[in-house]
Amino acid sequence: MRGGRQEWDATHDVIVVGSGAGAMTGALAAASDGLDTVVLERTALLGGTSAYSGAACWLPGTQVQERAGLADSADAAGAYLRALLGDAEAERRDAFLRHAPELVALLESDPVVEFEWRAFPDYVAAPGRMDAGRSFVPLDLSPDLLGDLLPLVRPAVDRDRAGQGHPDAPLSAGRALIGRLLLAATRTGNALVRTGHRVTGLVTEEGRVAGVEAHTPHGTVRVRARRGVLLAAGGFEGDDALRAEHRVPGGAAWSMAPRGTNTGEVLRAAVAIGAATGLMDEAWWCPGTELPDGTAAFTLGLRGGIVVDRSGRRFANESLPYDRMGRAIAAAGGARTLTHLIFDSREGGALPAITVPPTGPAEHLAAGTWLRADTPTELAGLIGVPADALTNTVNRFNGFAATGTDADHHRGEDPYDLFFADTANAPGPNPCLVPLDRPPYYAARLVLADLGTKGGLRTDVHARVLDTGGRPLPGLYAAGNTSASFTGRVHPGPGVPIGTAMVFASPAVRRMNGQPGDTA
Repeated sequence: MRGGRQEWDATHDVIVVGSGAGAMTGALAAASDGLDTVVLERTALLGGTSAYSGAACWLPGTQVQERAGLADSADAAGAYLRALLGDAEAERRDAFLRHAPELVALLESDPVVEFEWRAFPDYVAAPGRMDAGRSFVPLDLSPDLLGDLLPLVRPAVDRDRAGQGHPDAPLSAGRALIGRLLLAATRTGNALVRTGHRVTGLVTEEGRVAGVEAHTPHGTVRVRARRGVLLAAGGFEGDDALRAEHRVPGGAAWSMAPRGTNTGEVLRAAVAIGAATGLMDEAWWCPGTELPDGTAAFTLGLRGGIVVDRSGRRFANESLPYDRMGRAIAAAGGARTLTHLIFDSREGGALPAITVPPTGPAEHLAAGTWLRADTPTELAGLIGVPADALTNTVNRFNGFAATGTDADHHRGEDPYDLFFADTANAPGPNPCLVPLDRPPYYAARLVLADLGTKGGLRTDVHARVLDTGGRPLPGLYAAGNTSASFTGRVHPGPGVPIGTAMVFASPAVRRMNGQPGDTA
C-alpha cells in the first residue's frame, strides 16, 4: 500500500485487473459508458481460465432463453437458489438475478456479442431447477473478425500448454467469449489493453484506492484510476503457499488455471489495505485425470466406467456434476485421495469421458498414470487395492447394468446423469450403467482438481470490496474468483462462475459512473 500524493505513469477512468470473462465484461461496460478504460493482464495472453472453458453462462431469465422458447425466469432461478443456499447472501443473490437480464441486453446490443441457448441441465434436483438447463454460450467467432487482436486471445488448453496458437478455424467456447468481448470493447474506442502488467499493489490517496502498482518487462509502473479499480484477476489456485495457509485441498499443479497465473497477488494487495475475505477454503472442484507431467486434465461427462477408492469400492454416483464428484473425492480425506477410474476396452482403450485437455492411452500407459490388465483381479494388484473388493465391485456393478438400477448410488436416475450417456448405443436398460466386461481393463489415476478457488474478497451488491468492519473500501471493486462467491459451498449449474463474474462486473462499473442502482 502507498499513501499520500503519487507520481503516475498513466491515468485512466477505470482500471480492470485481469482479462477473463468478468474482467472483459467490466471493460466493455465501462468503455460503452464512455469511460476511459484500461485492462491490465499479467501474461501475454487474454482470457485466463475463461478462455479454456466451455463458456457456459448461467444467466437466468434473459432474452437468450426467451428466444429459445425456454420457460425460464428470474423468479424460477431465485426459487432454485433459495432452495440450495437458504437465506445466505440473499442481497447479492437477488442483485445477481436482477442484473442478469439487463446485462445480457447490454451485451447483445453490440452486434459483435451473440449468444445461443444450449441444453445443459442444472446440477441439483431442487425447486426451480431447469432439467434442460438455463445456461447459454457464445456463437463461434471467425478469426478474420478479430484480425490483429487474434494473437492476444489465449488458445485452448491443449494448444496453449504445447505453446501453439489458434488453429485455422473459428474460435469456439471460451475463446469465442473472450474474443467477442475484446472486439466489442476495443471497437468503442475507449478501451486499451496492456499485457505483461502484473499488478502487485494498490495505491491509495486520502483513504481511497486511486490506482495500482504493476511490474512490467520495462520496470514498475503506477497507473491511476479516476473512477475506480475492478479486480477480476482470478483466484489464488496457482499458489501452493496460499492454498496451504487456507487449507484448500488439491494443488496448483492440478488446477486448470493457465500456468503461472492466479497466484493471489491482487488478493494480498487488497488485504494489505484492510479488505476482508471469505470462503477461503473453497474452490470449484472437479475430478482430474492425472497427466504424465504431473498436471491434470479436467474430467467430466463419464459415459462408462466406475470410480473406486483405496478400498477398491465405489463411493459415489460417477455421473454426478463435476463439482459434486470432486467434493465426493475430497470428502473422506486420505481414503479417497488416491482414486481410479476403472474402465474396459469397449471404446478401444480410450477413456469413456471428456477430458480437457484430451488424453490418450499410449503416453499414459508408458508413464504409468494408466495401468492395464486382463482381469479385475490383476488390475487390483497393479493399483494396490484389495483384489476381492475390486472384483466384487465390478461384478456388482455389472449386475446393476443388467437390471438398469444402481442400488448403491442411483446412477442414471437424474437428468444430468443422462446428459452425457451414449443413449444411442446403450447395451442395457440404463445408458449410464455400461457393464465392464470387455478385457483388457484399465485404471486411470484421478486426482482432486479445480477450476479455480472460490473464496476471496468480500463484496456487496455493487461489487464494492468491504473492509474487515463491513464498510466499502472507496474506489475498489471485485468480481469473479477474486471475490468470495455468493453461492457458498454449492455449485448450482453450468456457467455459474462465469455468469456471476460477468454480472457483478456490471454494477461495479455503474457505481463508478455515478449510477447508484441498488441501495446498500
